[in-house]
Amino acid sequence: MKRIFAGLFLMSLVMTTNMFAQSNNRLPSLAVKEYKLKNGLRVILHEDKTTPIVAVNLWYHVGSKNEVVGRTGFAHLFEHLMFQGSKNYNDDYFKPLQEVGATINGSTNPDRTNYFQSVPSNFLELALFMEADRLGGLLEAMTQEKLDNQRDVVKNERRQRYDNQPYGTAFEKIFATLYPKDHPYNWTTIGSLEDLSAASMDDVKSFFRQYYVPNNASLVISGDFDEKLARTWVEKYFGPIPAGGEIKRPNHAIPKIDGEMRASYEDAVQLPRLYMVWMGSPAYSADEPALDIMSYILSNGRGSRLQNSLIHDKQLAQNVNSSNYALEMSGKFIVQATASRGKTLADIEKEIIAEIEKLKSTPPTADEINRAKNSIEAQTIYGMQTVLGKADRFNGYATYTGKPNYFQADIDRYQKVTAADVHRVARNYLNANRLVMEIVPRTSAVTSQAGGAVNEPTSTATEKEDVDDTDYSKNLPKPQPDPKFSLPTIGKHKLKNGMNVWIVERHHLPIVSMNLVIDAGGTLDPDDRSGLASMTASLMDTGTKSRSAEDIANVRQTLGTSLNTGSGWDGASVSMQTLAKNIDASLDLFADVVVNPTFPENELETLRRRSLVGLLQRRDNPNAIANVAYNALLYGKDHPYGRSLGGDEASIKAVTKADLEKFYSTYFRPNNSTLVVVGDTTAKTLLPKLEKAFAGWEPANVPNRTVPESVSFDQAGIYLIDKPGAAQSVVTIGHVGVARDNPDYFPLMVMNSILGGQFSARVNMNLREDKGYTYGARTGWNFRRGAGPFSASADVQTAVTKESVMEFMKELTGIRGGIPVTAAELEYSKQSLIRRYPAGFETNGQTAGQLANLVTYNLSDSYFNEYIGKVRAVSLADVNRVANRYLQPDRMAILIVGDKNVIEPRLKEIDGWGSKIKYLDADGDPIE
Repeated sequence: MKRIFAGLFLMSLVMTTNMFAQSNNRLPSLAVKEYKLKNGLRVILHEDKTTPIVAVNLWYHVGSKNEVVGRTGFAHLFEHLMFQGSKNYNDDYFKPLQEVGATINGSTNPDRTNYFQSVPSNFLELALFMEADRLGGLLEAMTQEKLDNQRDVVKNERRQRYDNQPYGTAFEKIFATLYPKDHPYNWTTIGSLEDLSAASMDDVKSFFRQYYVPNNASLVISGDFDEKLARTWVEKYFGPIPAGGEIKRPNHAIPKIDGEMRASYEDAVQLPRLYMVWMGSPAYSADEPALDIMSYILSNGRGSRLQNSLIHDKQLAQNVNSSNYALEMSGKFIVQATASRGKTLADIEKEIIAEIEKLKSTPPTADEINRAKNSIEAQTIYGMQTVLGKADRFNGYATYTGKPNYFQADIDRYQKVTAADVHRVARNYLNANRLVMEIVPRTSAVTSQAGGAVNEPTSTATEKEDVDDTDYSKNLPKPQPDPKFSLPTIGKHKLKNGMNVWIVERHHLPIVSMNLVIDAGGTLDPDDRSGLASMTASLMDTGTKSRSAEDIANVRQTLGTSLNTGSGWDGASVSMQTLAKNIDASLDLFADVVVNPTFPENELETLRRRSLVGLLQRRDNPNAIANVAYNALLYGKDHPYGRSLGGDEASIKAVTKADLEKFYSTYFRPNNSTLVVVGDTTAKTLLPKLEKAFAGWEPANVPNRTVPESVSFDQAGIYLIDKPGAAQSVVTIGHVGVARDNPDYFPLMVMNSILGGQFSARVNMNLREDKGYTYGARTGWNFRRGAGPFSASADVQTAVTKESVMEFMKELTGIRGGIPVTAAELEYSKQSLIRRYPAGFETNGQTAGQLANLVTYNLSDSYFNEYIGKVRAVSLADVNRVANRYLQPDRMAILIVGDKNVIEPRLKEIDGWGSKIKYLDADGDPIE
C-alpha cells in the first residue's frame, strides 16, 4: 500500500468558541450560507469550530423510485460503484480518506442517494477533490470488472440483510403488495438479484449520465473550515463539471386501498409477526407531523398505548411498534407486532384495532401530545452535536423543502399539532382500507437451496484486468497545516457518600450527558445465575419507591430526556442525556432510578417472559447463533465469557427478586461508582445538586473484584452448525485473545487495523473488493479485563464458503510473515488511527464514553495525552512480533453457521482441516 500523506496530527490545548445562542425555548440558531454554481450545484456552508473536523455531505436527488421495471437496484448499485475509482484517482476511494482518519460511507433510499465523509479540517480540499472527481470522472474509469465485482457485493448485501435474516423480506412484500407493478415504490432499494444480474454497462452508464449531474445534487460543508478557501475549492473542483439535462421527477399518484387486503407468508422464524399497513401522507405534507405524533402516542416508550396493552397488560406480544414511513411521493403508517409464545396474531390484531378505535373515538390527552412534542424537540437538538448529522439534515431540508436551514420551521410544524389534529388523522387514515400481512413459522421442512444462486458462485466477473501501477496519489491535493484540538479538561470531585464525579464542561450546545459507571459487570454473575447483572441493570428503571415503570417513562418523555440502563462484562451503567433547561427535573429522575429501584415482581416476570422468548428467537438469526456458539466454544460454559450476558434458559427461570436486590445492594454503591458528566453545566452549579440528589445513597464495603482466569483454546478445527436453506454462511474464526491491560495493546490495535480493522484492511479488500465473496469482512480483539476473544468474521456466499475460509486463513497466516507488512501499510494505519482520534470526542456522549473507559480499565489521567505518541511509537518490528505471538492460525476454531448439505462436502477438501469437522447445535453444544 502506497503512503499518501505524510505528517502527524497536532494536538494542543486551545479555547473553542460558543457558536450557539438559545432563547425563548427555541432551537439553537445555526448560521447557514447557500449559493449555486453556474452548473446548478447547490452549495450549503455551515461553520462549527467546536472540533477540528469538517463534514462533506453530497446528496443526489435520485433513488430507487427513479428506476424502471426490470432494472431495479441501479441507484443502490451506483452507491457502490462510486467508491471504485474515477478519472484522476482510479483506485479505491476509501484509501486516501481512511488514511487521514475519515468517517466515510454512502446510503440509498427510494428518494435520494447520499455520500458523506467527515475528515480532519486540514483535509477538506482532499474530500472535495474526491467527491468532484467521481461526479465528473467516474465513467472514464468504469470497467466491466468493477461492475461485475460490485454487483456481487450488492448481491451479498441483499443475502446478508434480507434473505438470511428473520422476517428479512417483509417490507419487500409490503411494497410489492401496496403499489402497482409500474409504480416506483413497488420495489425496495436493494433491487432483485435477477435485475442486478441483467444490468449491462450501457444501462449503468445511461443511469449515471441522467442523474449524477451537478444540477441534481446538493453539497453541504459543515464544520471547521475557512469559508473563502472552501468556496475557492468548490469552484475549482466542481465548477468545470457540466450540467446535465432537465431531471424528470416521477409523480405517480398515491395508490388507494379499497377494503382490506390480507396476505400470509411463511419464513424460517420461531414466532409469527403481524404487519398492519395503511396508506399515509408524503414527507413534509400537512398531515405528516400529526401522523408522527400519533405514532409516538401509540408505541413510543413504556407508557405508550400499544406497549402497555400488548406487552405489559395482556402480554400478547414480544414487541410492538408503529411508524409513519413518509416518502417523497407517498407514505405508509405501519403497526408491527411479534407474538409472544403461545399467543395468536388474531388476538394481537383485535387488540391493536381496539386501541386504534379508542384513539379514533376520543382525542389523545394533552399530556400525551406534550410528551411527543418534547421528545421530538429534544431529539432534534441532540442531533445537532455532530457536523455530519447537521450536514445531513441541511441536505434533506434543501432537497425536499428548498430551505436548508429548516430546523426551527420543522419543529414549529410539530409544535402546532393539536389533540384534534391527531384525532382527525386517526379517523382519516386508520380505517378499514388496509393491508394485514402475517409472517408465520414455516410448516414444511426446509430443503437446501439448489441452482446457481447457491451451488455456484454468483460472480460473472471477467478476467482480471492488468494491474494499474499508476501512482494516483500525486494527483491529490496537499493538506493544510495541522489543526489544533483541545483535549477535555476533567474536573475530578468526590461526594460525601464516596461517589467519584468527573465533570467536563462543554457549552456549545444546551445539552448535558451523565454516565454513571458502576463496577458491577457480568463477570460477577454467580455460576447458576448467569444474566443476573444484566437483569438487575435492565430492571432499575421499571419502578422506584415513588414511581412506576410507566411514571418513569412518561416523565422521561415529558422532559425529552433519554435514560438508559445496562450492563457489560466489566461494568454496569446508568446514562442520561437531557436539555440543560431540564437538568433539575432530569437529575431527580436519574437519581431516583439509581438510588431507589424496587424491582417489581410483575416487571421481573415480564422481563423473564420476554427474555425466554428472546432465546427462542435467537435461533432464527444465524449471526446471533454464531456469537453464542463461538464464545461457548472458546471458553466453555463453566467460564463467564463462555456464557451469554443475558443468561440462559435455566438461569433466567431461576432469578428471583431477592437475587436482584442482593446483587444491587452488594455492588450498586456510591463508593463503587463514578459519575461522568459532560456538557452545558459547571462544577459550582452541579455539585450541590448532586449532593442533594444522592444523599440517600449509602456507601458500603464492596467485595474485591476478580478478573476471570485466563483459558487457552486447544481444540482447533472446523465447527459446523446446520441451518438448512441459509442464504449465506456465517464464518467466525479465531481463539482466545488478550486482556485490555496487555502491554502490547497499541501494537495489537495497529496490527489489527492492517489486518481487518477498517474497510481498506487486508481481509476486506481480499474477500469483498477482490473476490466478491461477502458484503464485508473484519477482524477484531474484544478487549476486556480478562482475555476476550479474537475473531475474523464475514457472512459469505454459500457457494464459496470453502474458498472464504481459505482466504481468511491465508490472511491470518500472511500477516505473521508470509505476506509481510510493509512500512507503507504500517504508516497508513497509524495515521488513520491518529487522525480520526478527535472525532471520538465530538459529542457529549462520545466524550463521556471515552472517560468511562478510563474508569472501567483504570487507565491513567494522562492516557488521552499519551495516545497519539503510543500509536506513533509502534514499529514494524512491533507489528511482526505481536502478530506472531498473539495470532496462532493453527490453533484457531473455524465456526460456520450455514446449510450443511451444501457446504460440508467442500469443507472436507480443505487440507489439514477437512478431517476435523465437528458439529454443534444452536447453543454451541456438541452433536455426535
